[in-house]
Amino acid sequence: MSLTTAPTKCLDEKKGQEQTKSAWFQFLKPTNDPTFRARPQSVMTFKGDLTSLTAPPFLLAPTSIIEYSAYWAEHPKLFVAPALEPDPEQRALKVLQWFLSTLREQHAPKDESGRRKKLKPLNPFLGEIFLGRWVVTDDASVGVTELVSEQVSHHPPKTAYKIFNKAHGISLEGHVAPKAYFSTTINIERKGHGVLHIDRHDEDHLITMPKVHVEGIMTFQIAPELSGVSYIHSSSGYVSRVEYASKGWLLKGKSNSFVATLARSSEPSKPLYTLEGQWNKAYTIKKGGDKTKPTATVDLTGLRRTPLTLAPLAQQHPLESRRAWRAVAAAIDANDILAVGREKSAIENAQRALRREEQADGRVWPRRFFREVLIREDPVLARFADCDAVPALDDGATEGVSWRFDEDKYRLTLQNAAEGVKSPTHTRFDSGIGMIDDEILVAA
Repeated sequence: MSLTTAPTKCLDEKKGQEQTKSAWFQFLKPTNDPTFRARPQSVMTFKGDLTSLTAPPFLLAPTSIIEYSAYWAEHPKLFVAPALEPDPEQRALKVLQWFLSTLREQHAPKDESGRRKKLKPLNPFLGEIFLGRWVVTDDASVGVTELVSEQVSHHPPKTAYKIFNKAHGISLEGHVAPKAYFSTTINIERKGHGVLHIDRHDEDHLITMPKVHVEGIMTFQIAPELSGVSYIHSSSGYVSRVEYASKGWLLKGKSNSFVATLARSSEPSKPLYTLEGQWNKAYTIKKGGDKTKPTATVDLTGLRRTPLTLAPLAQQHPLESRRAWRAVAAAIDANDILAVGREKSAIENAQRALRREEQADGRVWPRRFFREVLIREDPVLARFADCDAVPALDDGATEGVSWRFDEDKYRLTLQNAAEGVKSPTHTRFDSGIGMIDDEILVAA
């Protein structure tokens, strides 16, 4: 029996791969074949932000972009490490090392089991939330690290997040506004910023993100690659600069390469430390400039990820990402193209209908956990008024607005949920599932 079924399976898999590759090239570039005239506009001819382009089902990942906030703290020990360091220079170094640890899994083309990741995650709907916590089971001293993430805008897309560990008095909050476009390849700019705050030292670290471009689109060996420069500005007087390069570019000519320097803000051209290597493999640490000998090597592949703990699906709020998208995710996993389109359209159409209702009534969807703050009036960013990063934050993608976590809203939401208080301002679940009688939401 196995002698006949194994080759058949092999042929089926090969046929599926060829069909996927063919569909990818039809999605990538225009065709004169009249058979495909009804297809969505191709990547190469699409004008505007590619995040709004409808992708074919075979490209869709069964998770929402809102879940990407979790990459910041999947190594809780590294996340809280700066809070335990009394020396400001060493704290800045630990912040830089924690940041580098967040890049590997976020941009890896394959997951932990070695399977190639889908290229296009689901676009979060306005009001979508993602909540979870990390608990390090083999070290109780780390404490609990919590995540609160909310989609605060859909057009343009913006995700706000807050990650905090109360035991160590350290938190990260900010927002990301991705914008994708085609120029030679698919490019993604991530506007927005993050601020890591350490209570014990009343210290902030302002973080910007690198650009991403997709390599291998013409050979179907699709892999994200980082480029450009990102910064970490510390209110204690230090700045980290991370320059990224891919194979054939500057630096060492290897894929996923970077060179990072940590220096005093007053003397940015005189590095105190230089970190160099590949963000998906390993890097060395040198005291001083690039010509000094390494004092340590960090193996990023050996880092153990702590799984994010979520509430059981049945206990999640209707607006929580995994519950809201469960039917779409199941259809993607089953490779049921018709079901993917049907379930995804149901959510998207309900979203459009709700936005029309709000516009007609002169209402705006109230954000659950975050509030808008003008960048020029943000008291946290005011600490960095003299550095080059702040002007770059105030651009068209962020519309001069920052999003800050509202502790009062968060506490009230938890209290209402515990007491079973229903919101008088929300009578329907806007993800497209329909009316829900037992919806528990914070009052506006």
